[in-house]
Amino acid sequence: MASLLEQIHSPADVKRLGEEELTALCEEMRQAIIDTVSANGGHLASNLGVVELTVALGLAFSPPQDTIVWDVGHQSYPYKLLTGRYPQFSTIRKEGGLAGFPCREESPYDMFTCGHSSASISSALGVSEANFLQGKEGYVVAVIGDGALTGGLAYEGLNNAGRIHRNLIVILNDNTMSISKNVGSIARYLNHIRTKPGYIKTKNRMERSLQRLPAVGPAIAGWLRGVKRGIKRLFYNTTIFEDMGFAYYGPFDGHNIKELAETLETVKLIHKPVLLHVRTYKGKGYQYAEQDPSIYHGLSGFDVTTGNTGEKSQSFSDEFGQTLCALARKNEKLCAITAAMQNGTGLSAFREEFRSRFFDVGISEEHAVTFAGGLAAGGMLPVFAVYSTFLQRAYDELIHDVSMQNTKVILAIDRAGVVGEDGKTHQGVFDAAYLQTIPNATVYSPAYFMELRTQLTYLVEKGRGLCAIRYPRGKELYKPAWFQSTAAPVSVWGDGSASVCLVTYGRVFSFAAECKERLEKDGISVRLVKLNRMIPVDPEAVEAALPCGQVFFLEEGVQRGGIGEHFGFLLEQAGFEGAFHLRAIRDPYIKHAPMFRSLETLGLNTDGIEALVRGALENKKGEGHEETA
Repeated sequence: MASLLEQIHSPADVKRLGEEELTALCEEMRQAIIDTVSANGGHLASNLGVVELTVALGLAFSPPQDTIVWDVGHQSYPYKLLTGRYPQFSTIRKEGGLAGFPCREESPYDMFTCGHSSASISSALGVSEANFLQGKEGYVVAVIGDGALTGGLAYEGLNNAGRIHRNLIVILNDNTMSISKNVGSIARYLNHIRTKPGYIKTKNRMERSLQRLPAVGPAIAGWLRGVKRGIKRLFYNTTIFEDMGFAYYGPFDGHNIKELAETLETVKLIHKPVLLHVRTYKGKGYQYAEQDPSIYHGLSGFDVTTGNTGEKSQSFSDEFGQTLCALARKNEKLCAITAAMQNGTGLSAFREEFRSRFFDVGISEEHAVTFAGGLAAGGMLPVFAVYSTFLQRAYDELIHDVSMQNTKVILAIDRAGVVGEDGKTHQGVFDAAYLQTIPNATVYSPAYFMELRTQLTYLVEKGRGLCAIRYPRGKELYKPAWFQSTAAPVSVWGDGSASVCLVTYGRVFSFAAECKERLEKDGISVRLVKLNRMIPVDPEAVEAALPCGQVFFLEEGVQRGGIGEHFGFLLEQAGFEGAFHLRAIRDPYIKHAPMFRSLETLGLNTDGIEALVRGALENKKGEGHEETA
């Protein structure tokens, strides 16, 4: 007998299932998610928590005519299962397979590609307005988590939606978690609402019953709504969404399919923005994820039977966290900031040891940067640890609230460069390009743990203004025996008579070092220039490259506006007459694939760099060219 999932080709197929079949379908969906994530890695706990909600959406709506927009995308796996992608589900996050997030190119059911937080309400409102202007039918639903609700963009969307007054349904998926446990006044506010479920449920049931009464029902319901609002303003602080122009309903049990579907059918009839508050449990249906949803948020794989996530090797994030703790013991002004990522950025130990100097601001990177600027202006030394892809959101704040203020703020930029299976929404390939546009910014890029310790210490003790240290995901790579760590802006190996000069920074140095050793075995002399500080480029680096006939700049970052382009300009200004070759990333929207597979495809691994150099040397004309990946 075929499984129920095999019979689901679209959300329409859900509508013909009975109550028992719907329950069985949910169990099949959970098992498919657990089996796939255990093998491929991905987001587990958040997806397990929205299975029933997703099925209820399939019962109440008719995508793709109706639009479902998922915030962040950490909870989109069940939706993929119900929208014809079950046959390919085992390929999720694999090269050439399904993306780990909603993706417009993948399915007509994915209206909006996403991977960053708090954008769903704004994008859904845009779709709703576009439908109105073009006379298109269809409901628009935004599903946002309580963690994402801490982001300012969510409130900008709510504010505009209430003002435009267009039909829009916002589902608040409240599981009390973002990645780490939710913090702040919004979390406390939602907790207050959760403490009054009986009152609110009774109110909603009464209102639905009154609406069914002929003639007098709607009038009575309207009068009661007015009384209710007055009473709540006197006794309960639960009117923020209503004050923004939304009809608020909830909180409801997010695992009760029947109640959810009935409620969704009701709110479809309300001709104004609606916020439906749904209570779910992260990790539901898998005991290990239920017990520790933070650990089982994002995984590289695990043993289904035991829940064992495997041995974790030392990472750059770990080294950063340990080094920062050591520095904080010596400097009482040093503070650490995270945007709901204390575990992912290695700050858990700092939080335990220096609780008063640790700040989790929730998912709000823009606020984090400006808050850091305020701390610095007040005499403290803030360090904001953030993934490269999320720092992009705070570009204006970096300029206006830090650089322009001439205050000292240190950015610890994690996951810099290619990140692997999370794909194009999470690649950390833009930071070098935009940071070098910010006046007086100083950015270091270690290739090894010892360099991270040395360079971070230097920035804490001697850095000025906006400082940053950027490092890749995972562990350190090949380290040659001749390597020595330094906080000097530039390191150089090989003399000026070399025919080839390799220039790079960060993780790619490991591949360039291996390439140097291979080429020298064949009698090709190589000078290797490492930009320990890649912003600003030190004149010594340019001077080291000038004598060489062939200069190759290797960059795990975007080509346009990147460090490599700038280095080529500096070479030209210095009178360089040789051939300059640039290998950088031409298309920054890199699809999901294993990290080292992506580096191979981009030509930034050892084999790719070697092939680039040998190909240029074999070029009879020896003409300079710009080669990008």
